Amino acid sequence: MNSLLATVVCFCGIAGLFYLNRDRSLRTTKALWLPTIWICLIGSRPVSVWLGIRYAGRDVQLDGSPVDAAFLGVLMAAAIGVLIRRSGRVSKLLAANWPILIYFFYCLISVAWSYHPDVAFKRWIKSIGDLAMVLVIVTEPRLHDALYRLFSRVGFLLFPTSVLFIKYFGNLGRGYTPDGAPMNTGVATNKNMLGMMLLVISLGTVWYFITLLRAKGRPNRGRQLLAQGTLLVFGIALFLMANSATSSVCFVLGSTIIFATGLRAIKKRRVRVHMLCLGLILAGGFAMILGGSTFVTNMLGRKSNFSGRTEIWAALIPTAPNPIVGAGFESYWISPAVLNFQSRLLAEGWWHPEGLNEAHNGYIEVYLELGLVGVGLIALILITGYRRAVAAYRLNASLGGLMLAYVMVAAVYGITEAGFRMMALAWIFLQLAVVSANGIVAGFIQRESPKIHGLRGATASRKSDTNGLIPEGETVYAAQRGLT
Repeated sequence: MNSLLATVVCFCGIAGLFYLNRDRSLRTTKALWLPTIWICLIGSRPVSVWLGIRYAGRDVQLDGSPVDAAFLGVLMAAAIGVLIRRSGRVSKLLAANWPILIYFFYCLISVAWSYHPDVAFKRWIKSIGDLAMVLVIVTEPRLHDALYRLFSRVGFLLFPTSVLFIKYFGNLGRGYTPDGAPMNTGVATNKNMLGMMLLVISLGTVWYFITLLRAKGRPNRGRQLLAQGTLLVFGIALFLMANSATSSVCFVLGSTIIFATGLRAIKKRRVRVHMLCLGLILAGGFAMILGGSTFVTNMLGRKSNFSGRTEIWAALIPTAPNPIVGAGFESYWISPAVLNFQSRLLAEGWWHPEGLNEAHNGYIEVYLELGLVGVGLIALILITGYRRAVAAYRLNASLGGLMLAYVMVAAVYGITEAGFRMMALAWIFLQLAVVSANGIVAGFIQRESPKIHGLRGATASRKSDTNGLIPEGETVYAAQRGLT
């Protein structure tokens, strides 16, 4: 098949997936397209790259791209306009998510001691866009419906296109690592970014697919299962093509949580949720840290030093400008401290260490940028997020299980990848999980009604949400509580 025919088949297939997955009963607003476009861009390539625009003579790392800044600025302005109209729910959600607000406030303060305060401030403004898009999603009329459409839209657009690029457009979908090894990038800029996009969207696809399986008697369930099943096959195939070990391990971990939290045995004994998460964290820790043994890392296709990560970490940590407060928000890699780090790697025999622009560890990345204070705030977000996700699971097992998966995955993903950076999908979906879980617990988002909790069979199905996708219990919406 030549590339032109493959392109036609790909776009026809994408249209077919949208057609199979159509559902007029879902209640979402047009504003949901704002986070959809935002996530599509972050999960693939900036607008300037898609348009083939290059800026000769500019320090893009410091100045950025005017085209990208303008496009993202329009999206942010539109999102803020939507949030102003939803200010009642937004203010309550923000108050309930005080750890995230404290983190962003500290990031703003850290701009004052960054090496380039103007650049750091612009990056902080851009990071607010991540939170704004999360709030747009969470304040949709029905969070279930918004997530169904979000995962489907992003997955249908990016997954098949990634396969097309890898198979038929090598100049777009394939590349080389800094040490010259070939890699598949798909619609992303490198294999790790592709793996991160696959991770967050595939977890949502697994959740949607399992939810459909349990929603027996739902109209048009068969064709929607076909669409989501096809998307899941694309995701698994792309995981194999991307060869991103961290994302693959985290996908297995998150999928296990989503599946297990839907089991009746877990629902009856909620303490088993903690046991499940503790077991998975220990297993992931042994596999990715203590399991630096030859067996585990070779099984994942990696060296025993995590493909050089331990050497990078050892060289980075001593170069932190300030162990307490760091170099300033998103400022370490544009500070003079990087020269010290590069000289250390050169002394150890590394070639071209100037190509490195991240720590390949989320916690060390935060330590470099925001110091121990920043690491403590990230730990606070993870801990409170986990507690709220477990509490949300008691009220809404479907959403709570998904949010718990994203929190746990973010914690593990940060061990070998910089997952807590601005405009990183792992960070965006961690915020989504924490904000959603707090919303469920606080009563701003739908929760299962205790009056008919535990009903099974056709009766529960008829009394469930009108879209038929909440597996048990009647739903109480924020609109019924006078919060819209």
